[in-house]
Amino acid sequence: MQNSEIILRPVTEKDAAEILAIYTPYIENTAITFEYEVPSLESFEARIRGITAGFPYIAAVKDSRIIGYAYAKAYHERAAYARTVELSIYLHPDCKGCGTGRRLYNALAQALKLQGILNMVVSITDSADKDDIHNTNDSISFHTRMGFSLIGTMNRCGYKFGKWYNVVYMEKFLGEHDDSPLPVKSFHEISHQLDWKTL
Repeated sequence: MQNSEIILRPVTEKDAAEILAIYTPYIENTAITFEYEVPSLESFEARIRGITAGFPYIAAVKDSRIIGYAYAKAYHERAAYARTVELSIYLHPDCKGCGTGRRLYNALAQALKLQGILNMVVSITDSADKDDIHNTNDSISFHTRMGFSLIGTMNRCGYKFGKWYNVVYMEKFLGEHDDSPLPVKSFHEISHQLDWKTL
């Protein structure tokens, strides 16, 4: 699958069913997410609505079908954290290793930088068992290649499929941390500045 065949665009609530179909196997078969139950379509639509109110939620589309998505959300509700976001990314299994994840993250970074976001954080399930069928640790390698740095680990904090998992935290800066940062803008305020044809 070539990158030229894939387009990126903002997600809308109408995409909820397709996105939930990608996310569901991660819930049911992996420890990549700690959710136990597949959310209803209505609750998933509400999640999309909540995230897109302020942050980028981007789909990768090939032949009119969503093959992956990534989004940013507020890291914490406290005002001092306004310039820090947490990222998530999920790809259809057939689309891993083809550069789609890199494109999605690069697009997120461009949008977030325009918003005035400075810190991107990810939380990643970590398994000490290299043969764990529920977690391959591929995400740590991916984020390292994307320029994220390890900042800490929560040990045995997640329990799924009868075993305990660690959670690794990684971060990447998008700009300088000066004493008078600009106000944060919503994604809607800056989305017109993105050239979706070249992302």
